[in-house]
Amino acid sequence: MLRFMTLGPSGSNHEFVATRYLKFHGLEGVASLELILDFDAAARAVIQGDADYLLQVAVHPDTTDIVARYRKQLFVVDAFVSGSKDMAVVTRVDVAQPKSLALQPATSAYVDTSGLELIPETSTSSVAEGLLAGKYESGLTYSSLALDNPTRFRLDEVIGTVDDPWIIYGRERLSEGNIVTWTDSPVGRAYQREISRDTH
Repeated sequence: MLRFMTLGPSGSNHEFVATRYLKFHGLEGVASLELILDFDAAARAVIQGDADYLLQVAVHPDTTDIVARYRKQLFVVDAFVSGSKDMAVVTRVDVAQPKSLALQPATSAYVDTSGLELIPETSTSSVAEGLLAGKYESGLTYSSLALDNPTRFRLDEVIGTVDDPWIIYGRERLSEGNIVTWTDSPVGRAYQREISRDTH
């Protein structure tokens, strides 16, 4: 069985995208998915053979360090684009005007945060957990939190789904130093449409 790792906790956007990725490749039932809270530990687990692949969103603050630090032992073997879960600024209904906002730092540019105290969290899921536990007034997390708990939370700003680049790491270098893409990809077809329009 193939062993994949990605960032938890359960319900995270990483888990959501990893599940979609495994389904896309027909790996349901033949691959396991382990949720971790530390990318460095997960990278070492793949290198040591305790897992086979690691999935990470390319905009995560740890991505540059993982790519650089383990470049001789851990290789980028795939990259793709996926939409996220629907996201929003979710606020407790008992807070009229929040003074702080919990968020995963990579999402801070999604909304105007001026005048707010920003509280960094490890993941969008942990923001939701903090809101449920009453730790935070407001947080940038999944809109489903408010939709599932309408007596406790409201949607202050709907962001929707965000297209992010994702990386799969493995122990074997598959690119052999070459470019890995294909001409019939969605963007390849878009390039050809634009060229075709320009020549007519």
